[in-house]
Amino acid sequence: MTGPPLREPDLPRTAKMRPKALRTGFSTGACSAAAAKAAVAALSGTLVRVVSIPFPSGERYEFPVHSLRRQGRTTTAVVVKDAGDDPDVTHGAHLTVTASWRDDSEVVLHRGEGVGVVTLPGLGLPVGEPAINPVPRQMITDAVYEASGGRGVDVTISVPGGERMARKTTNRRLGIEGGISILGTTGIVRPFSTASWRASVEQAVAVMAAQNVTTLVLATGGRTERGAMALLPRLPEVAFVEVGDFTGAALRRAVEHGLAEVVFVGMIGKLTKLASGVLMTHYTRSKVDTGLLAEITAAHGGCSEDVAEIRSAPTARRAYEIWEAAGLLRSCGDDICARVADTLHRFTAEVGTELPAKVAMVDFTGLRVVAATEPDWVQ
Repeated sequence: MTGPPLREPDLPRTAKMRPKALRTGFSTGACSAAAAKAAVAALSGTLVRVVSIPFPSGERYEFPVHSLRRQGRTTTAVVVKDAGDDPDVTHGAHLTVTASWRDDSEVVLHRGEGVGVVTLPGLGLPVGEPAINPVPRQMITDAVYEASGGRGVDVTISVPGGERMARKTTNRRLGIEGGISILGTTGIVRPFSTASWRASVEQAVAVMAAQNVTTLVLATGGRTERGAMALLPRLPEVAFVEVGDFTGAALRRAVEHGLAEVVFVGMIGKLTKLASGVLMTHYTRSKVDTGLLAEITAAHGGCSEDVAEIRSAPTARRAYEIWEAAGLLRSCGDDICARVADTLHRFTAEVGTELPAKVAMVDFTGLRVVAATEPDWVQ
């Protein structure tokens, strides 16, 4: 099959247009670094209400200190995370750091309540270590040394309620147990940033590859992921990645890690975009090609009225409804799935190594497979 040109539009600056600028916020890593500096300053007898720390960019930012207390030879500082206008599950979290002096010059990070522990390889952190990513580790260390004058400090990071927050993230599947991750590559949280989702997709592929799982199953959302898991129950949970709009990013990582095959499970809208050769399917960067759906309808015997209605339809869902009513859902759906598989084949070949691809279309519950490249998958 000679498919349409492959396209992977760049990310939008924000996921939605707003009448005014969206407010940026700070990452858990930046807030932890600020709390650490405040706690270490208190060890020396300096109680601060506002603390300034360096960022990877070379800029400095100030943070209000929510609370400070001293108990024996330790001090504890709290900075409350402000994620700006980003819908972040850790917005409002109390990043809490307890500090005590060491007899050497090392800054040693410890995991407290609500911070996860790494249990699987593939995250760039040793198994058994606190889930504190490399950039936040460096930010915390730099901030501590500013306050300690080079003296060593034991730093324990806690997040009250962090284990509950982590249930709303993909941490458990990535092998992070017991709490949230301390994250951030710049220290800044960009509101409604789809870049963070793309990064989580790429990280999920790296984790599954580290478990020697060679079949990557991409699903467009939560419902389709549940359908994919029901379809392929023998695969481990780590094989399933909620890819959202970032199929191209996931496939690049799949090729990079030498995976053996890819399975894509989705509903008609995202599948139509992929069938059109679009690998980054965010709604601001690509639209459903209802003309393609009309051509497929005609090719499989659809009447002229149905073809015309689908061509002018506002969404792919209307094509699905017409196909279902006309008894064309299986044949037209199989055609879409074959086109998507071709897109996946061609894209992986273009970025390095062509991967075998299987595709399934699910209904709007996400649980029933209505068309597929594998006939025995259809229910």
